[in-house]
Amino acid sequence: MGDVLAGIHATWEFDTDSVLIRFERGIRTPRLFQSLRERRIPYAALSSVTLTPGKRGTVVLRAVPRPGADPLLDAAAGQLKESLDPYRLVLPPERGTLAEYYADELRTLLGSDASLPAERFLVAAPEAPMHFKAYDGRAGFDGTLVSFRWFWTGASSAKWKAGDQTFPVADLGGIEWRSPEAFEGYLRLLPRGAAADTDTDGLRPETVPGAGPTSAGQIQPDQDPSSVVFGLGYGPVHESLPFAAAVLESVRRTQSVPVATAPVPVGGARRDPADIAERIRHLGDLHQAGLVTDAEYSAKKAQLLAEL
Repeated sequence: MGDVLAGIHATWEFDTDSVLIRFERGIRTPRLFQSLRERRIPYAALSSVTLTPGKRGTVVLRAVPRPGADPLLDAAAGQLKESLDPYRLVLPPERGTLAEYYADELRTLLGSDASLPAERFLVAAPEAPMHFKAYDGRAGFDGTLVSFRWFWTGASSAKWKAGDQTFPVADLGGIEWRSPEAFEGYLRLLPRGAAADTDTDGLRPETVPGAGPTSAGQIQPDQDPSSVVFGLGYGPVHESLPFAAAVLESVRRTQSVPVATAPVPVGGARRDPADIAERIRHLGDLHQAGLVTDAEYSAKKAQLLAEL
C-alpha cells in the first residue's frame, strides 16, 4: 500500500506485507507505547480489522491479532487496559473517511488462515538485554538467561535462603505475568517440568482472558524464588510486560529441545564487598529472629563470603 495513517498516539505505515506501527514520544503517550517505540506487524498475524466510534468524536481503527501471533499479547493474557492496546489507533474525527478506506484495504490483505490461531509467534518480541526493578528484587534477561537478584529490604526469608537465581531459558516451560495494576502483581517463571500444567503457548490455562492467573496450591509469589513481585512503582507494565514477552518468545523458540528444569543459583562472579556485607547483616537479622537455622545461617554466610 505504501501509505501512512497518523493517529493520536501512533502512526501506521503500510507496506506490501506488513504494517509498521511507530508510537509517539509525547508526554501524553502511554509509557508502554513509548517503551515499545515501534512494531512491525505482518498481515499474516492479523485475524480481522474493526472500526468503531471513540471518545469525543474520535474514530478507532483496530487490527485484531490472531491468537498466538504476538508474544506481548500472549504474555498479557487479556490484562491490558483498552488504552494500552498497541493494535488500537485512535484518529481525530476528520480522518474518519481515511480510516474506513484503510480498514477495507487491510481486510483484503488478510490470509485464508486469519481465523485460525497462529502456530508460532509472527510478531517480534522486544529485544534483550532487558531489566526492571521489582519490589523484592531486580530481574534481568540477556536473551538466554533470566536472573533474579534479591533486595534485602523487600525479599522474603524464603528467597534469601534460596539465594539469587539464574534460569536458563532452555530450562523454562513458560511464564505467568499478573499486571502490577491488579492486586498482588508478579512475574513467575515456570520450569519445563511444569509443562503438563501449561498450554502450548507456555502460559498456564488460568492466564487466559477472564480467568485468574494464579493456580490453586501454588507457592505464593513472595515466597517463590522463581517469582518477583510487583508493588507501587515496582514492575510497571511498560517495563515488566515487554520483559515477560521477550522471555516467553525465547522459551517458545527453545521448547523443542529437552533439557533439565532446576534453576541455578548465581555464583562464581566477584561481588561488591559492601553488598556482601549488607547481605550478611540481613542474614544475621533473620537468624536472630529465628527465621533461619544455625546450619542455614552458616551455610549461607559461607556462600556469600565465597563470592568476595
